[in-house]
Amino acid sequence: MLRLFAGLAMLAVFCAPAAALDRGAIGRLASGDADEQRQALDALVADNDVSALPFLQDLLADRVKIGADTTIIVDGDHGLDPLERAPVALPSDLEDVSTSNSLRLAIEESIAALELLSPDPALRLEAVKRLQNAELDEARLALIAKAESHERDSAVRDGLRQMRALSELQSGDRAMRLAAAKALRASVSGRVREALKARLASEEDGEIRVALTRSLRNVESSLAIGENLGIVFSGVSLASILLLAALGLAVTYGLMGVINMAHGEMMMIGAYATYVAQNCFRAYLPDHFQWYLAAAAPVAFVVAALIGVVIERMVIRFLYGRALETLLATWGVSLILMQTVRTMFGAQNVQVENPAWMSGRVFVMENLQLPYNRIVIIAFSLAVLALVSFLLARTRLGLFVRAVTQNRTMAKCVGVDSSRIDTIAFALGSGIAGLAGVALSQVGNVGPDLGQHYIVDSFMVVVLGGVGQLAGAVYAALGLGVAGKIFENLAGAVLAEIALLVFLIVFIQKRPQGLFALGGRQAD
Repeated sequence: MLRLFAGLAMLAVFCAPAAALDRGAIGRLASGDADEQRQALDALVADNDVSALPFLQDLLADRVKIGADTTIIVDGDHGLDPLERAPVALPSDLEDVSTSNSLRLAIEESIAALELLSPDPALRLEAVKRLQNAELDEARLALIAKAESHERDSAVRDGLRQMRALSELQSGDRAMRLAAAKALRASVSGRVREALKARLASEEDGEIRVALTRSLRNVESSLAIGENLGIVFSGVSLASILLLAALGLAVTYGLMGVINMAHGEMMMIGAYATYVAQNCFRAYLPDHFQWYLAAAAPVAFVVAALIGVVIERMVIRFLYGRALETLLATWGVSLILMQTVRTMFGAQNVQVENPAWMSGRVFVMENLQLPYNRIVIIAFSLAVLALVSFLLARTRLGLFVRAVTQNRTMAKCVGVDSSRIDTIAFALGSGIAGLAGVALSQVGNVGPDLGQHYIVDSFMVVVLGGVGQLAGAVYAALGLGVAGKIFENLAGAVLAEIALLVFLIVFIQKRPQGLFALGGRQAD
């Protein structure tokens, strides 16, 4: 009960401004010069005038218009009085309000400052994030101090304390600078790190320098943890894409010994199938557009699998046992597929939009933000891996595939139709590549050359993990993804790629069978 009364009291403090927006302030904001507009904004913030928020948001959205002697908010074909929010007639002589970039920035900062008084903790936290890089004047600092004194949410309170301490770090008061240096010790922010470095370079007081040094060391340590975790997440994200790209190749290459250079084009086909599904939903099912990926995934799988059947029946079937000839033939097929896509969709990249539920990111730390689309792709890769593992390990089809992979001649002797299994396996591998294309469409450009960027990496994963071994593909993708991102962070993208290629060459020289050797009496 006491908490309820305390919360009501805080809400009353937040929502009871000392003054209200009046027509004089509206006139200065809409038609005054730059100094009058800035003074009007400062006055609203100094008075904690949350009633001004709707008008400021309209002003920022360019909905405020001015006439000869009036200011009106234009909402479509309707006019609203800016003070009473009541409908009014639209005059014919309305003009746009002149808002410079500096004024728009000041309006955004003023909106964020006033939203610190919102009863919604999520809105207050978002306002804190928007104010972190703002230049705070006395009015905004006073509002931040008031909000901090009444704040009960720990995340919001920490953000307010950090903003206030950063400002006090430049104070002429020694005690205030010392307190600010100590208060920033728990911060995790690049801006705080740079502010501490700058203050340390000009600070002459020994005790404050010690406090600044300790805080700087703690901040850099925390930032390093976030940066390292970000590198690991980027590596896992890349590994999930490499795994999706290599899973189908692990099936086809391991089973048939076919060097399929058109595997990348199966990914491209999956990405374009996603693009077509997106356009169909936008045209015919706009109310369900956010779920177009649920339809795109099976469509991409089926389309890529059918094209894989055609390639296997018309090309691959006549070249079994001749690996170099399959390489040349499938390279030609890849050129045909790329040119076909260029003819149908054009040579330029096409735009595939992320659904709303895949947009945005999770804020773990200030320098560690995990994009939703990457998280979804990691989960999608694990789901595809689980389905493929179940298919190969727990079904009759998987038993036949494993039998043909380990000893094709003996499998034929016990009645396995190896020709039919080859077609199904190639279709399965192509379909999985189509699913990889669905994932790739959510993180990069979709164009005719999409598959060419991943074909070499796919073969690297398969060869490193062991031909025909799903477990090996998982470990190889994870190792290459994380190691690639670590080397890239240390030495750059080009040197990282060279280092991985050198490592792979040396590894294959020492262990030609890969991480996991293929079991059985015979390994073709």
